[in-house]
Amino acid sequence: MEKKLYVGNLSYNTTEAELRDLFSQAGEVASVELIKDRETGRSKGFAFVEMSSQSEAEKAISTFNSYNLDDRVIKVNLARPREERPRGGGWYKDSSSRRSSNRGRRDRDRRN
Repeated sequence: MEKKLYVGNLSYNTTEAELRDLFSQAGEVASVELIKDRETGRSKGFAFVEMSSQSEAEKAISTFNSYNLDDRVIKVNLARPREERPRGGGWYKDSSSRRSSNRGRRDRDRRN
């Protein structure tokens, strides 16, 4: 069993320190990562908490899943591995296909 936990449905006001204090009741907390928006720096409402052992992670799940924190019922479960996402900025998958489709349109316009 993994030791990294997903903690969801957090209040935007919840801090890493509060999460560390809470989860330390289940055992030693190795790390806390509150996920924040890049542009605003505001919490996205979820975090990852890594416990020092599998048994502590299991205890944290059973203790804090459906726990009321800051007037929110939080969800705690095992974190899934991060999915690989393709790098790139635009919504076009292939810029050459965009150019070729535009070229066809221009050719049709010239013929008419």
